[in-house]
Amino acid sequence: MTRALDETAIMKAPGARQTPGGVQTAADPRWSAVVARDKQADGTFCYSVETTGVYCRPSCGSRRANPKNVRFHPTTADAERAGFRPCRRCRPDRPSLEQVHAATVAEICRAIEAAAATPTLASMAARAGISPYHFHRVFKSITGVTPRAYAAAHRTKRIRNELEKRSKTVTEAVYDAGFNSGGRFYETSDELLGMTPTDYRAGGAETSMHFAVGECSLGSVLVAQSAKGVCAILLGNDPGALVRELQDRFPRATLVGADARFEQTIAKVIGLIEAPGVGLDLPLDVRGTAFQQRVWQALREIPLGSTGSYTAVAARIGSPNGARAVAQACAANPLAVVIPCHRVVRTDGALSGYRWGVERKAKLLEREGAADGRP
Repeated sequence: MTRALDETAIMKAPGARQTPGGVQTAADPRWSAVVARDKQADGTFCYSVETTGVYCRPSCGSRRANPKNVRFHPTTADAERAGFRPCRRCRPDRPSLEQVHAATVAEICRAIEAAAATPTLASMAARAGISPYHFHRVFKSITGVTPRAYAAAHRTKRIRNELEKRSKTVTEAVYDAGFNSGGRFYETSDELLGMTPTDYRAGGAETSMHFAVGECSLGSVLVAQSAKGVCAILLGNDPGALVRELQDRFPRATLVGADARFEQTIAKVIGLIEAPGVGLDLPLDVRGTAFQQRVWQALREIPLGSTGSYTAVAARIGSPNGARAVAQACAANPLAVVIPCHRVVRTDGALSGYRWGVERKAKLLEREGAADGRP
């Protein structure tokens, strides 16, 4: 008797499907995606409505159907074989607007890379078939950077490649990489290359870099500093492995062991690790792509004692679909603790990965929470 009453109550629950086979739709996780109009679910399945005879994307903006009339299909072909026709609003049988934009932006990225000079915003927008303002927003939402920043990053890559061709002069490499003005390039060469073009062409052979390895509560820590500022803070268990990693990063630089003056630098870094609230008053030499730089800057804006998700960081830099790219930028972070990638966690609060080990990540967050007064 009790079982019968329980089943009756279940069948009367909101969204329960009154069909042989029981309560299906409301309990199906796909229904949650439909209710949320989740665009991330588009392409993974579609749903049909028996009373209208149509099938839709999960993100369809049409009025929500009664769940008892809903059926799920793995593909649009399955929905059509079942006798349903595509919705005229969300057009599930055609590529989504996001897919169209992604394909268009990918095509324009290839055009930027192939062009001798950076195309104008107006010409790129015309190629995409939308206004310059809208194209600028779409491009940034997909790539995480503006069209201008993407072009600049690609030119930087090209100038690096051209300078590595020892048969070319620096001037030839500059113009072959697409810079219209040698003067304009030299104004930003230190920022783009981390050294002068001549030194880069020589593989950094004339670049001196001071470094030292110390010990802290998290294990070994290597600190390296160029003429511009601290360029590497690496954590690990093996000091020798940290030195080899630095050599791999700067293969032709002249590595100089620590002197008494540099010992003060590494002492300040260890002080930051042990007591995050003290901060770090040292110049930095942060080298990365335009997108990485934007991610790293966003990480430095996460307050001490707080965390943020990869998705939240992606949204903050104007790339709401770029959570995976944010995670990759975190993994490429060369300045442990100073650029606090340890403060980025999964949406559910899980620690996820960390370049220098999840245990270190947990200790850093615990230490920062205590410093901030949190339990």
